[in-house]
Amino acid sequence: MWPPAPRGVHNVDVTTVPGTQVIGRAAAVLRAVGAAMPRGLSTSAVAIATGLTRPTAHRLLASLAAEGFIDHDALSGRWVPGPELYLLGAAAAERYDITASARPVVRALAEATGESAFLSARRGDETVCLLREDGAFPIRSHVLHEGIRFPLGVASAGLAILAFLPDATIERYLASADLSAFGPAHETELVRERVAATRAAGYALNPGLLVEGSWGMGAAVFDGSDQPAWALSLTGIEARFSADRRPELGRLLLEHAHRLTQALRGR
Repeated sequence: MWPPAPRGVHNVDVTTVPGTQVIGRAAAVLRAVGAAMPRGLSTSAVAIATGLTRPTAHRLLASLAAEGFIDHDALSGRWVPGPELYLLGAAAAERYDITASARPVVRALAEATGESAFLSARRGDETVCLLREDGAFPIRSHVLHEGIRFPLGVASAGLAILAFLPDATIERYLASADLSAFGPAHETELVRERVAATRAAGYALNPGLLVEGSWGMGAAVFDGSDQPAWALSLTGIEARFSADRRPELGRLLLEHAHRLTQALRGR
C-alpha cells in the first residue's frame, strides 16, 4: 500500500526535560495520523510510523482520543484526527493559513495544465500538502493528498524547497537525513544531483521515484525573506510528462509560483 506512513522522520526520544518525551511522542502520533488522511491509520501502523511499541502507541492514541484530538473509527479500526484538532487549527489559521490566497493560483495551475496541482508548505525538515486541485485530464495520480508529509528532497515539492535553501543548510540536512525508506533513488549523492538539476532548471522533477509511472514537477514559493517556504507541484501519469512537454509545464509552474510569491508578500 502506498504511500506508507512516514518513518524515521520524527525524533520522539526527547528526554532532556521531564515530560518532554511524552509530548514528543504524542506529537509524533498526531503527525502520523494527520499524514494518513483521509484513510487514517491502524494502531500497528501508528507504532511503525513513530518507532514506538504497539502498547505505547495504543496508550497514547487512547489518551489523545479521550481529549478529542483523535477519533477511532469503529468500522475500519483506524485512527483519524478529532474535533479538538479542527478547533485548534481554526484558531491557528488566522495566523498561518495561506490557503485563501493560494487556492485561486493552484486552481489556475490545474486548469492551465490539465494535471493535479498542489500547494505544500515547509514544516521543519518536511513538506505538508495543504491543497489539491484536479485538472481536466481524467487519469490522475493519487500519491499526494492534503495532509500527507514527506521529508525534504522527497517528491517534487520537497525537492524544489530543498534546492533553494542555503548551501550550508542543505549539507547539514543531507548529512543527518535518512531517506532510504523511500528507495535507492534517494541516496544522498543522487539527491545532491537532483538539487543541482533543480537549481539549473528552476523547477524540480520527480520521474516516478516514489511510485512507478507517477511523475511530478515542483517549483518553490518564497516568503518575505526570500526563503523557500512553500511549493507548487503537479502530478500525473508518465505519458503526460514527456520530454517535449516538460519545458512548458516548468514554465507554467514558475509563472504560477512567482504569482503566488507576490500575492503572499502583499498580504
